Amino acid sequence: MTQPQSILPSIDSRNRTGKKTQLPRVALVGVHGFGERHLANLERLIAAAKVELVAVADPQPPVAGQLSPDVEVFTSLDDLLAAGTEPDVVIISTPIQTHAPLALAALAAGADVLLEKPPVASMAQYEDVMAAADKAGRLVQVGFQSLGSHALPALEKLVAAGEIGEVRGIGATGQWLRSKAYFKRSRWAGKRSLDGTDVVDGVATNALAHAVATGLRLAGAKGVTDVASVETDLYRANDTESDDTSVIRVRTTGGTVLTCALTLCAPVQSPPTVTVYGTLGQLTFSYTEDTVEIITPGGTRKEVFGRTDLLENLISAPSEEDLLSPLSAAGAYVSVLEAVRTAEAPKAIHSDHVTWVGDGDQAHVVVTGIDSWLRRAVLGQATFAELGAPWTVGSPGLDGPTLSIAGTPVATVQDGTHIRPTSSPRPYLHPVRTLSGTVVTDHVPEDHAWHLGAGVAIQDVDGINFWGGRTYTRDAGAYVWREDHGHIVIESAQDGEGERREQLSWIGPDDTPILREQRAWRWAAVGDSAWRLTLEFTLESAIERPVLLGSPGSNGRPQGGYGGFFWRLPKVSDATIWTPASRGEDAVHGSVAPWLAWSGTFDAGNVTAAGTGGSGLGHPATLVFLAAPEAPDPWFVRHSGYPGVGLSLAWDAPVAAEPGRPVRRTVTVLIADGFLATHDIEQLITTLGEPA
Repeated sequence: MTQPQSILPSIDSRNRTGKKTQLPRVALVGVHGFGERHLANLERLIAAAKVELVAVADPQPPVAGQLSPDVEVFTSLDDLLAAGTEPDVVIISTPIQTHAPLALAALAAGADVLLEKPPVASMAQYEDVMAAADKAGRLVQVGFQSLGSHALPALEKLVAAGEIGEVRGIGATGQWLRSKAYFKRSRWAGKRSLDGTDVVDGVATNALAHAVATGLRLAGAKGVTDVASVETDLYRANDTESDDTSVIRVRTTGGTVLTCALTLCAPVQSPPTVTVYGTLGQLTFSYTEDTVEIITPGGTRKEVFGRTDLLENLISAPSEEDLLSPLSAAGAYVSVLEAVRTAEAPKAIHSDHVTWVGDGDQAHVVVTGIDSWLRRAVLGQATFAELGAPWTVGSPGLDGPTLSIAGTPVATVQDGTHIRPTSSPRPYLHPVRTLSGTVVTDHVPEDHAWHLGAGVAIQDVDGINFWGGRTYTRDAGAYVWREDHGHIVIESAQDGEGERREQLSWIGPDDTPILREQRAWRWAAVGDSAWRLTLEFTLESAIERPVLLGSPGSNGRPQGGYGGFFWRLPKVSDATIWTPASRGEDAVHGSVAPWLAWSGTFDAGNVTAAGTGGSGLGHPATLVFLAAPEAPDPWFVRHSGYPGVGLSLAWDAPVAAEPGRPVRRTVTVLIADGFLATHDIEQLITTLGEPA
């Protein structure tokens, strides 16, 4: 953390008794734990003749000789105040559940308050302290040190100047590790309540509270009324009441989405960051280091900033408007804390998904793959449950209608309503599994958060993006972020034995229906170790004129003709991709062939909460995609950059969906356990009655 920069007081003293003294009189409540950092800071300020430490209070006295002999020592704030100490400023660095009552006592005594985070343990307490500060005419500064960083105003200027274009969202990521000793350090550690009193300890409300508070500040959310909604997804790997691995998603009244993905169960501790994502670049603030990485079309640069000490800011502030972290600007943060306080208790992460590292009280737990799940959450603005992290069993997430064969679940229908708007929300299948349970789809991956399982997506529908992400335009000759994303909704659905029929609407950004779609899924076993999935869809204009269906390829990007049926695969090692005539990504991409096969070892780390597994080992499987009989659509294949297969409706020229003349395609996929050879595939295709 950058050393705070000193500022000169605007007045000699903020003594509230009417007596003029040379220096502000400070009392510290809580000298152990984080209180030791306050003592070190006070020592610095005393040496600089900025403040006078007149008293401390703690049930456990400080170490002998730690304080100057003229500093009075008390066991409680009540005793300190009753002794007539008359401090100008009271620093409160005590257990969370004591913050509010101690702040009320200090304010009633006429002191300003530096209140450690979290400032209170409930919204009711927040309102009480706010009212007391207003009545007393005193100032309350909250100890979010990151809000004293000079990087914050610099970031705001960069955003206002359009350096990264329009803001698409903000993500806060924290990967810390905490040992068993951390949760044994006090009675309140790891507690949601203690002896009937709210504590609300947790990764988002205490350990990594700065990530939340800093993200809120950059999102322009200070007061309670700046927050439109807070969604929580809370888990714990430690034997605690409180959460240690969570996603908090905040929507501000200004429309900004802040996603906080946080854990105390990382394999390695790393500096927490808050990233502002824009249409032209991004800004990443490492708030413990006061550094900002700036990525713009002009390149990448890193800047280092100073920091103003919050105590110095408090003693020099003429009014609340001059505070860097006033209590009144913590209302948005307290809204998050209140959502955590009132949420269901965090769900325990099963031991299958954690590893303990170290021995005794120094041992710490690691959630398997947590670094990837955190990145996915932030990039997709999604909760762990929505992503289907394997330890979210029982949480509302990937819980749509299920496709089953002889009682074995093989696919789940997602309606897409939880998908962020810039990913073009739409229905899709995920997870899709082999009969033995190997997951063969992925969604919201780190590389392309808008890739969604198996389904239908098109990047250019009369200029509207129903694929998600950036749009390739002929004018730019590149991918650009635009406010052109549509969404697809299921209007009705009928489920039968081995079949599901859906009526869907493709709706533009202005809520106008552009296309009507009829979609049918059919599935059945093919032998003991394979099954077939058939997708039939028709796209018809909903606006009484032809609608052009295009792609990056039809808009000038060579070899970029994706759009239509698309299947996003998980990580596959030792992958083999082939058609009857060609082998390898480069050879099959853009080719026209009756079938395309993808065989390899599918990553067990992709197993979702709705799937099976947990062994950590990969599983061999083969997917065989059968071309649509309606048209010779080229295969779109990616492996080196990401694993995906599609059939291209508009490889290098748009296709028209006209009223009364819909575009129709039928795609069948064979999903098999194990590695299949060409003769195996041809035999399976023959059993379907299809030409090999």
